[in-house]
Order: sequence, then C-alpha cells, then structure tokens
Amino acid sequence: MKPIAKIHQLKLALTAVLFGVLLVGCTEEIDTSARFTLTEYTVLSYLESDSIFSEYVKLIHQVPVSSQSASSVAQLLSARGKYTCFAPDNKAIQDYLDTLAAKGIIPRANWESFPNERVLDSVRKIIVLNSIIDGSRNGEVYEVGDISSKDDNDELPTANLNDRKIYKTSISQTDSIFINGVALIDLNNRDVETINGRVHQVHAVIAPSNDTMSDLFRQWIAENKFGFLVASKLILAAGLEDTLSKTRDDVWEQLYLTKKVKDLPNHPTEPDQPGSMPEHRKYGFTIFAETDDIWEAAIGKSAQDITVEDVKNYLIMKGAYPEASTDNLYQNPSNIINQFITYHILPEKLSRDKLVIHYNERGYYWKTNGTRYTIPVYEYYTTMGKRRLLKIFESVESSGIYLNRFPILRNGRGMYSPEQLDKDDYHESGFFREVGSSHAMYPDENVGIKINYETEVGANHQNLINGCIYPIDRILVYTENIQKRLAGERIRIDMAAMFPEFINNDIRRPMSYYPSGATFTKGIPVNYQYLADCKIEEGTLFYYFGAFERSWSNYQMDEFNIIGKYEITMRLPPVPTKGHYEIRFGVSSGSSVRSMCQVYFGDNLNYLPAAGIPMDLRIGFVNHRFQNSTQTSNFGYSSNDDYKAELKLSMEEQDEITKSLRSRGFMKGPKYFHCGNSTSASLGIENEHVTRRIMVSADMDPDKTYYIRFKNVLNNEKLQFFTDYLEFVSKDVYDNPVEPEDYW
Repeated sequence: MKPIAKIHQLKLALTAVLFGVLLVGCTEEIDTSARFTLTEYTVLSYLESDSIFSEYVKLIHQVPVSSQSASSVAQLLSARGKYTCFAPDNKAIQDYLDTLAAKGIIPRANWESFPNERVLDSVRKIIVLNSIIDGSRNGEVYEVGDISSKDDNDELPTANLNDRKIYKTSISQTDSIFINGVALIDLNNRDVETINGRVHQVHAVIAPSNDTMSDLFRQWIAENKFGFLVASKLILAAGLEDTLSKTRDDVWEQLYLTKKVKDLPNHPTEPDQPGSMPEHRKYGFTIFAETDDIWEAAIGKSAQDITVEDVKNYLIMKGAYPEASTDNLYQNPSNIINQFITYHILPEKLSRDKLVIHYNERGYYWKTNGTRYTIPVYEYYTTMGKRRLLKIFESVESSGIYLNRFPILRNGRGMYSPEQLDKDDYHESGFFREVGSSHAMYPDENVGIKINYETEVGANHQNLINGCIYPIDRILVYTENIQKRLAGERIRIDMAAMFPEFINNDIRRPMSYYPSGATFTKGIPVNYQYLADCKIEEGTLFYYFGAFERSWSNYQMDEFNIIGKYEITMRLPPVPTKGHYEIRFGVSSGSSVRSMCQVYFGDNLNYLPAAGIPMDLRIGFVNHRFQNSTQTSNFGYSSNDDYKAELKLSMEEQDEITKSLRSRGFMKGPKYFHCGNSTSASLGIENEHVTRRIMVSADMDPDKTYYIRFKNVLNNEKLQFFTDYLEFVSKDVYDNPVEPEDYW
C-alpha cells in the first residue's frame, strides 16, 4: 500500500464475534501510522453496516455485473478481489433523482416514478457500475494518495465496471478531491480499507456523459456557447457529424458476446498468456481546436457572428492550402474548409497521458521517474480527411505538449557536431530552424502550437464517450513549411500508433500497474478485420505484447509478435512531401525464434511487388541466432564489447562504419531508448541484437497511399515475425552531406 499523508476521520463498524454485538467506533483524526484495516469486512459488508449507504446497498443487490452475468454487483463485492468503490451516500443518490426529475426524465424524484423498467434499469446501472473499479486483474486498488497524485483531468488507468475511465480534479487548499469534477470524496470517510478493497464515500453520483462529439457540437451551436463555437460550425459544415457520432462497432460486439471470435492459443514464448480478443471495437476521436477568442482576434467579429465563409476567406487571405478548392462544397475532401478542419482531427481518442508515451526513453523509466522527463518524446499520427501527418511533441524545455514543434536538438550534428559545440544529449538547444520563404502561418511557426489542456476550457474533453477536445493556442494549418520540416527529420512511429484500434480500445500501453514481469497480451482476429488498416490472412496468429518491468529491447516496450503461416498487409502513413524515402524496420534479433519474411511494397494493393530479398530477422551484428544453433555473424564483430567499443571512436570513423552497414541494408539501433527496466539499462545502440533494417528505398508521393506486406518464407510456423517500429526517412536526412543523420 502507498502511504497517505493524512486521514482526517474514519467511521468504522467492527463486528465483535465473541460478544455478538455491533460496536461503532469513530476517531476525529487518524494519521497514516494508525490506519485501521477492517479485517472482518468485505466491501459489501462494510457498506451494509452503515446506514448512510442504505440506498446504494439496495442498488448493488439489484444490478448485475454485466449483461452476460447473472451475478449481482453485491456478490462481486463480497468475493475475493481488489475493488475500489466510490460509494454515493443516500443524499447523493437523492440529489441525482432530483436532477432526473428536473430534466423531465421522471415525474417525481423517487424510485416509484420511473416510466418503465428499461429506464429504471438504466439509471440503476449508471449509479452502480460507474462507482466501482475492479482491479483484480492487475492487483490495483486506488487509495486517495494514488488519486491525488494524478494531474487534474488525467484518467485513472483502470476502467470502471461500466467500461468508462474516471478522472479527478482537486482543490489543493482544502484537500478536496472530486471524481469527474462533481463527486466530492468525503474528507473524513475515505480510504476505508477492507479485506477485498477500498471504499470512498462520495457526495454525488458518478455519471459520465454518454454524449458523443457530434452531440456536443450540436449543443454548442444551439446554445451559441462561447468556447469552441467556431470549431463546431466548421466541423458540422464539413459533414463530419455522422462520423463523430460513432462509438463502437456493433457487429464486433455481437461476435464477441456470442463467442464467435475465439482467443488465440497461448503464445509459445509466453505460455501463460493467451491472445485474448479485445472485448470491444470502439471508435474514438481527438480534436485539437482553436478557441473562439483566437478566431475573434483573427477575424475581428464575435464568435457568434463568425461564419464558415469568414473562416474560408481568412484562410485564403493567409495562403493556406493553395491547391484546395474554394467553393462552398465544404463536405468535399478537396475543399479548403474540409482540408483545414480535418487536419485538426485524429481517428483515435487520446487521453492527456497518451498524447505522447513516456516509457523508456534515455534517462527515463516510467515507474521511477514520474513526471521528471528527460529527452523529447514524440509521436506521428495520420489525420482524418486527406491523410496527412501531425506531430505531437513534449520535452523538458517545451514545458508542455505541442503540435508540430521543430526545435534544433543537441544531437551531435550540425551546430552541435564535435567540430563545433560537441554537444550530444538530445535536448532542445533553444533554437529553431528559420521558416524561410515557404508559406507559413507565423514567422515562428517551427516553435509549434501548444495544447492548452490545463485551461478551464480544456476540461471539456473529459466527459465525452468517444473523444477528447483540446484547446490550442494558435491556428493549425498543414503549411508547406510544416511539410518540409517533417520531411527534414527522421519519422519514427511505434507500430501500435499506426492503428487507431490499439488506442481506442486501451490496448496500446495500458499504463495501469501489472504484476512484476507480466506481459499484457492481446490477440487480433483473422476472421474479422478488426484493424481497418491491416489485412490478416488465414494461418496468421497476431499477438500484441506490452511489457511491464521486462528487460526487452523494445522502443516503448511493446511489440507485434506474429507466428504461424503469416501474411499481413498494412496501409502505411503518408509521407509529408514528394521525394525519395527509406522505410526502416526496427527489430531485436536477440531471440532464437525469429523468422524470415518476404517484404512487398507499393501503391497498388492488388499488386505489390517484392522489395528485395527475404528479410532474415535472426541476423544480429555479433550473432545470428537460429532455433537450433547460434552462428558467428559475418559483420566482423567478435563480442558485444567489441561492438560497443565503436562508440568511443570519432564521429567520422563511426560514420564510415554506418556507411558500410547501410550498404548491406542494416543500421545499428537508436541511442534513444533503454533496453531494460531502469535508467541504467543499456541503450539500443549499445546492443548488437538491436537492429534496423532498410526494407524499402523508393520514390514516394504524399498524395498516394502505400502498402507493405510481410509473408512468412519458412516452414516453421512457431517462429516469430517481430516488429517494433517503422522509420520513414527522406533522402535529405539520410544522405545529407552537410548534416548527416544523427544516431538517436
């Protein structure tokens, strides 16, 4: 258990078995050292012992755990487990009924007034299922200390029984903590520890909104509500209302509930880990929106008076999207308004702690560093509408999360090369490249656009069932300069970030704590296209591994691990500009069960030509690891120490070695991440089995869609196709005679 700074007052009910009487104890103030555990009580029996929860107790006996279970929530709370219960007291439940009556949902504020059983069941479930978190799988129970340590509006990692994540806000002066901004945790009756969990009395019902993004935009327009009113007008004008109302794939729901999709068998190298199918296939969206005060300053009208035509004229005046059509057919993807607003939208719901993933970048480990960040962290996502890249970036120096930020990093190259300042720590230098003469919205455009999630208007993103809305501090446009800046850097994308389904269904990096050494494993089905951008052929067993406290040599410590007679085809993210690119493949060859695959690449899904010879994932720089033997590699290294010794050579000598490796289609691993579960673990570049493979070298066009296919060429179907991340690197980066590509 984590320590709690102070427990003000705790009402306890103790059963005295020997005397057969009920004693009620109360202490004015109990500090951490005097915390009492209700060793005779489960969560259920504690609730039943206190009359202030009598209404809630009735409900938990009436509500089933799920639609597929006949067991009541009360039965669940009486069993073994790790439950966190935010229990509304009787007044909180009555207040909620009063609210329903005020809204006309029920005629009178009592349980006898419900118009039918369906509405009654729905309200019961809202009150009960949203109040309980089952941490049995990961052994996690939320104490006040855990909750208060979260940043305001950050979600708790584990969802409640209603499959919704809750968040906290706080008033530090009074130690007041609110769940979802409304349910105050009682200052006294909190952190009641029972044998199967914790109980926190709350003074309001936790009832997350079921509003979709579309519902909110329609509501804001109807009410002329200041905040995101202009953005709402643009989104509805572009015809995105139906898309942004989607919440889940109902076909998948039925397949899962009727068990027509089966879990994958236990993975050969993770024998206690079946490839369990995702319970849901949710849709999600993230919108980065200019606030109304930004539009008022830009256009010179009140937000209520600004029209879509006004925004269009402003964009034309600023030279935005010069190739777009400027008519009023806003739903056309080639229209300037459509292209403008869709660049603000991602097809995945990114909670604040998932905007960028801090895990094992150099100098950082997720479990020990907390928010003491080190080197910059970034991700590249594909936007909706006309597919384009959006970069999300955070560093120590940025003091926040930015869109399309392009600082000059102290990366040992350019002005920070050994010949000049000899600085190579990958931190921001304080300088940014000049925008130049290309179209830009601002002279300092490369500084980026800040996401103001901490502002009052930023809190609007939390209650939506299918999305997040974040205010930004400047107008976001995919300018020619932004495209050139993206093409001027190495674009490294974690494999799971390429597929919205991994994010929307809490598969990618579920950051709740898992038992030491655990692997979070999910399977992806072959008989249903769960991943919209990935086609999986029969005979393929597709596993996603997310590791916690494992010493894997992985970027962000997750991977795709695919076995069988596999064949998978992925739609790739777009490139930013027309030109020649390398597509690289991050792979750890430190296992004897890797496989060999043929890579195919092109823009015609029905005809993808082979890209070179088959790629052998067993090849390391010191050892080639085969299932029945380990062979000395033909790269000339005798040991890992021999391999690491090259890091002490001059940069010029290292560059010559890189050229030699590149001529064979290989690159060393990055300096960027640790291969292990601590900040003292070695880096990717220090391990001979951490490799990058140059799979594709081709001319690419941002207006074309490209696909890549991986197909097993070996007979052994237990061998693994392993993939960690992809890199898209333009010739201006990897073949730059003035500023060679860095080793990060």
